[in-house]
Amino acid sequence: MHKVETQVPASSNRATTLGLTMLLIWLASSLLCVARADVVKPALIEISINTAGTYRIEVRASLEALLTGINARYRNTQEAPNAAAYDTLRVLPADELATAFEPFKASFTERVELKLDGTRIPLQITRLDIPEPGYPKVPRTSVITLEGDIDRSASTLTWYYPAAFGDNAVRVRQVDEANEQWHWSDWQWLRDDKPSKPFSLSELFTRQPVSDVVGTYLVLGFKHIIPMGLDHILFILGIFLLSTHLRPLLWQVTMFTVAHTLTLGLSMSGVINLPANIVEPLIALSIAYIGFENVFAHALLHKSRLVIVFLFGLLHGMGFASVLSDFGMPADAFMTALISFNVGVELGQLAVILLAFLSVSAWFRNKPWYQPVIVVPGSLMIGLIGLYWTWERIVI
Repeated sequence: MHKVETQVPASSNRATTLGLTMLLIWLASSLLCVARADVVKPALIEISINTAGTYRIEVRASLEALLTGINARYRNTQEAPNAAAYDTLRVLPADELATAFEPFKASFTERVELKLDGTRIPLQITRLDIPEPGYPKVPRTSVITLEGDIDRSASTLTWYYPAAFGDNAVRVRQVDEANEQWHWSDWQWLRDDKPSKPFSLSELFTRQPVSDVVGTYLVLGFKHIIPMGLDHILFILGIFLLSTHLRPLLWQVTMFTVAHTLTLGLSMSGVINLPANIVEPLIALSIAYIGFENVFAHALLHKSRLVIVFLFGLLHGMGFASVLSDFGMPADAFMTALISFNVGVELGQLAVILLAFLSVSAWFRNKPWYQPVIVVPGSLMIGLIGLYWTWERIVI
């Protein structure tokens, strides 16, 4: 008997290759567009209630995002219909941005709500602190201060920040000026257009349940990867593309995890502290290196790769620390919050790997053209974006 061999027509292979190449070109153009975007951070609200009968609210938010209606619906600013207006505002000097925000003040104070014992308190903006345009890859955060008088006998406080303004996190401080004492509550992470749970003002705040701390920081860590961590996503995809086998991939992800956990903890403890204009370009350079190394690597995994991934993980950990520094950490549950944040980050990274595997590797990893059609173009795309970001974060 003669063995019958079934061959796929060359035209079919060419069509498949052309289709995948077009897909990669589309992804590259999309990512380059995103590379120029900001990711708007959730607003951070700190409310101080003074026993003398006054309140002070500090809202740390992007005025540019507020003025253009860019909120949590958009993964990045380029997806918003007012992206061009946002880009115009973000380079304005502080005094010009303050002038642009002036007509919006009334709308802001009407839409946010501070309630004491269920009664809404009139709000008034007394101060606006706007930094000058600075490092371009870190969106400018301004501080809106609201102050006024309250009934000192109030026992509960609730806060509402509309979803149209974005997600937010809030905490409350009781201040006893006579005895020079104060006490911060834990953070409440607010989303889905819901007000806060009532904060007690009649006694010292009790410790937040462990489940609440875990949930808050787990979500924060996950969201820092998906959807807000495009640079970390590209680094993970760069690791993913080098190997079609699970074991070497897990070794690299483990090295990355150990490294960023180490520097995240040291940064949050105040042991190390590098400015963003150093850390961010180096993170971009790490992405470029991983992308280009994939193209020229001669083995799926060697010891030098693990060392390199570990060193780059140290940099990414300092990038994660910038998020936690803005959000703050509960003093009485520091390790719980830190571990929960790391677990959230890992879940985000695993989600990226799983999606990449189901989208590409599960179908094409055994194809003879997988390396030249998927790995090489994809890695070059990641490397070029990393180089662009490096240049952008240093020069622009």
